[in-house]
Amino acid sequence: MIDVLTFGEAMASLRSEGPVATGGPLRISLAGAESNVSIGLARLGHRVRWVGLTGEDAFGDLVLRTLRAEGVDTGHVRRVGRPTGIVVFEPRTADLTRVDYHRRGSAGSGLGPGDLEDALVPLPRAVHATGVTAALGPTPLEAVRFALRTASAAGVTTCFDVNHRAKLWSRDQAAETLRPLMRYVDVLVASDDELALAAPSGTMNEADRVAALLTGGVREVVIKRGADGAEVFDTSGSTARPAVRVSVRDTVGAGDAFVAGYLSGLLDGEAVGARLDRAVTTGAFAVASTGDWEGLPERGELDLLRIGPGNAIR
Repeated sequence: MIDVLTFGEAMASLRSEGPVATGGPLRISLAGAESNVSIGLARLGHRVRWVGLTGEDAFGDLVLRTLRAEGVDTGHVRRVGRPTGIVVFEPRTADLTRVDYHRRGSAGSGLGPGDLEDALVPLPRAVHATGVTAALGPTPLEAVRFALRTASAAGVTTCFDVNHRAKLWSRDQAAETLRPLMRYVDVLVASDDELALAAPSGTMNEADRVAALLTGGVREVVIKRGADGAEVFDTSGSTARPAVRVSVRDTVGAGDAFVAGYLSGLLDGEAVGARLDRAVTTGAFAVASTGDWEGLPERGELDLLRIGPGNAIR
C-alpha cells in the first residue's frame, strides 16, 4: 500500500550562484512543493506516490530520474507535448531569494482529475495537496478538489498546506478558493500569516481562526512560525515546539521539509509532540543546506543535529 499520494507540478530548478543579470553560474535540479515533500517522506522510509505531468523534454527526464532515484513512485506520471516548467532561484542573502517562474502553458499546468483516478486505487493511507497546485489554473484546482473529496469520503487522512505564492494569485483569490476546501481537510498546515486564507471570513485573530477551523471539521491546525518553531492545535488544546537552531544557508524548501517530517510522524503513529519534533528537525536540515530537497535527512540521520557543531559522526 502507498503511504502518501501527492500531486502537482514539478519543475526544473535553475539556481544561480550570483546575480543572473551578470551571468552567475546556474545549477540544475528539481523543484516543486509536492515533489519536495515526496522526497522527504521517501528518505524517511515511507512509500510515496507523486502524480503530475512532465514535458517530453530533457527537463521532464530530469524530474522523473530524480524522483525515481529517490524512491518515489512515478508510475502514474504522464508525459505530454508541452514544456516542463522552469523556476529560477536567485539568492540575494541567506534568507532572501528572488524567484522567477516560467510555467505559463507548462506541462504541469494541465494536471486534471483524470490524472488522479487510477493513482488513488488502491487508496493510500494519506493524501497531501497544496495551495500551489490549486493556484495553477482551473483543471489543477479541480484535481485538488477531486483528490481531497475522494480521500475524505473514503476516510483517508487528508493534509493540505496553504503554501501561498503571491506570484501565482492574490490573497483574496486564494482565500475565496481555499476556504471551501477545508471541509475535506484533516490536517491543515499554514504559516501564521497564511492562516487567514483558510479560515472562515470574519475571523479576526489566530484564536478565532483556529477555533472556526476545528469547529468546521479540520482535525489539526499546524502553524509554522519560522524561527519561533511551530504549534499544533486540536480539540484537546495546543502543543508547541521551538525551532532547531542551525546555521541558515538557504530557506527555500523549509516548509516542505517540515510537512514531510510532520506527516512521517503521523504515519508512524507518533503523538503530536513527537510529530512536531520530527517536523522542526527536518525543517532545520533544509535551512542548513542548499537546495529545495538535497539536504533532507534519511531516517537514521534524524538525531544528527543533536551531536553539535564540530563533532565527528562515527
